[in-house]
Amino acid sequence: MTRYRPPAKPSAKYITAEGEAMLKAELHQLWKVERPQVTQSVSDAAALGDRSENAEYIYGKKRLREIDWRVRYLSKRLEEMTVVSSVPDDTDKVYFGAYVTLEDDKGETFGYRLVGP
Repeated sequence: MTRYRPPAKPSAKYITAEGEAMLKAELHQLWKVERPQVTQSVSDAAALGDRSENAEYIYGKKRLREIDWRVRYLSKRLEEMTVVSSVPDDTDKVYFGAYVTLEDDKGETFGYRLVGP
């Protein structure tokens, strides 16, 4: 018995314009605001001397790794994503980014927007 799985087929990755703006804002916050602050605090903590028992230095380095990981993740996602901003002409079908209104048995209506898994 083999555990081989064929590679997954590449699928299109879509995002709304609002979703893209949110990811870009988070990337900007991490790269331009948080990372310089944490880098400065790590530098200040390192200047104090012994780094092996310096909790501020250890935590700062850990936070830098977390920020760098998230920045790489967001950058990669933004490169791979396709922004969907136009609405298809066919209103009989449900599509990515569509606003859908559902009605239950009691007549109550609920509005949703389809934006992905």
